[in-house]
Formats: sequence, structure tokens, C-alpha cells
Amino acid sequence: MQAPSRRGFLVIAGAAAARPGTAPAQPAGSDTPGSEHWTTKRADGQDVRLFLWRRNARTAGPRKGTIVFVHGSSVSSTPVFDLEIPGRPESSTMQWFARKGFDTWCFDCEGYGRSDKSRPVNADVACGADDLAAVSEYILRTTGTAKLMLYGSSSGALRAALFAQRHPERVQRLALDALVYTGEGSPTLAERRKRLASYRASHRRPIDREMIRSIFTRDHPGTSDLTVVEAFADAVLKLDDSVPTGTYIDMSANLPVCDPARIAVPTMIMRGQYDGIASFRDLADFFEKLPNPDKQFIVMPGIAHTSTRSKNYAVAYHVIEQFFSQPAPVYTGA
Repeated sequence: MQAPSRRGFLVIAGAAAARPGTAPAQPAGSDTPGSEHWTTKRADGQDVRLFLWRRNARTAGPRKGTIVFVHGSSVSSTPVFDLEIPGRPESSTMQWFARKGFDTWCFDCEGYGRSDKSRPVNADVACGADDLAAVSEYILRTTGTAKLMLYGSSSGALRAALFAQRHPERVQRLALDALVYTGEGSPTLAERRKRLASYRASHRRPIDREMIRSIFTRDHPGTSDLTVVEAFADAVLKLDDSVPTGTYIDMSANLPVCDPARIAVPTMIMRGQYDGIASFRDLADFFEKLPNPDKQFIVMPGIAHTSTRSKNYAVAYHVIEQFFSQPAPVYTGA
């Protein structure tokens, strides 16, 4: 569909990409072994240990690319990107993309999951971008690949965007899902600002099952499969009963935290139809400022804030795969 003409860009909808709720066909007869990895980030004179997780299918031939998945504010990486539910192989985003021919990685930001939690910091967006800098160095060195494809959701999108702004030489393509730019017109952030004083009073905030469930129901009930949510909550709570406050503070009081005019890499903006974090207009402003003409704005129908956990997850998987598989242009006009 065409956005308002004064904006001058095309919004590409994923509605026809795949039948909602049904994963596109998977290649048969391959498995996707996982392996844990560790690296360190140097911060304030300390070595901060960061946990990485890799899924890479045992198939012959070159990989389509190396994807790094970046998690958001309230959960660590493996429950988001490598959730394993018997009989539901599509619940693991990493394994789905590994079977498609990608080398897939995720990592826990400082203060989350299995990564270091010892420093008295609230792990804000800039801290997460620093984590991604250390993680990217490790992955590039380990795999020998030249550049990485990045997917980030919510504050993970902000972490990935800020990293791409700082290190464009390491990024092949950038997918930003459930992003927020200025926060203008966001009902979710308006509610969150009411609790800003409590977030500022502590480096961490508690999480529980009810809070995790609310992520999937707050914007538009019915968009997520709640049977999956319970398994997701189990996985999250095995790793954390509290998470850092930094990204909540940034998204409530410090936006914008990155500059789209300085993000020079090919970029896709993904927005769920019912997402309460960012308005369409807020993201349109961000999209318009991106300088690279290799860019897309995707509107995902029937999806709220968590696209890969939605009933329409197949739409999200499809648009990510298509963007990461897109060939580089032969002619650029330069």
C-alpha cells in the first residue's frame, strides 16, 4: 500500500507472504545442532562475560548469511529466539532460519540470562550496543564471515540500530522489528512513564509470569497464541526473576537514542498492525531519514508487539527471510 504521498516511500505489506499461523515448508532431513559460546566486553576496567548461542544446520554448501538476533527489555535471548516446544518446530526462530540455510546466533546482553550480572549498572540501550560490538567481533572472528545480518525487536531493535550507526562496516543488512523512534503517540510508553520514578530508583525490576503474559495481551488481545506463551514464560523464568531497568528508562525518557540519518546500511522497518510501542507516523519519520535507498517499511497484519510469537508468525518469518535473502543491486546509479 502507498503511504501518504508527501512521505514518498512505499510501505510493503506482508499479508500475502504466507498463510497466517502456518510456517512455510521446511527442508526435510536436516538438524540444527546448538553450541554455546562466550566472549568478554571490557567496561569500567572490568571484563564482562557475555553468553552466545549458535544454531547452524548440518547441510552442505555455503550459508545464506550469518544472522545475529538481539533480544528486548524483559527477557533473555534463548526463550525469545530458540524456544523448543515438542511438536512445534516453528517455535524456534533460530532453528527455522538455520534450516533455511542461515548461520544463526543470539546472545544475552549484560544483566540478562547467562551473561554477567555483577556490575551495578542498569544496562541501557548504549550498554546493549556495546555488548553487540563485543559479540560481533567474536562471531566475525569465529565464522570468518565479512558482515552480519542483524534482527532486533523492541529495545533489541534500538540496540541493533545504535550498533549499526556506530559500526556500519560490520553490518550487511539490518531488520528492526517493534522499533520506536521518538515515542510520540505510543500508548504503551505513556503508561510506562507513570512508573518512571520506580525504574530510576533501581538498576533492576522484577518479572513474573503475569508480567510476561501481559506482553502478549496489552496491545490487542487475540494476536498471540497463549499456549505458546506459557512455555515461553517457563523458559524465561528459569533464567531470570528480574531484569535491568535501563532500556525502560531510555524508552520512557531518553528518546531518540539513535539517529536514522547516520544508519547507512540496508534497513527494514517491521511494524505490527496493533503494536502499541510506536505509532505508524513515528516510524515513518524514522524511515524517511534513512539514507540508504535499499530500505523497506513492512506492515504486518494481525500482529501486535511480538511478531515471532504471534499467531501470524509466518508473516514475520517470511519478510525477514526475504529481506536477508535479497541480492545486492547491480546498478545503483552512482
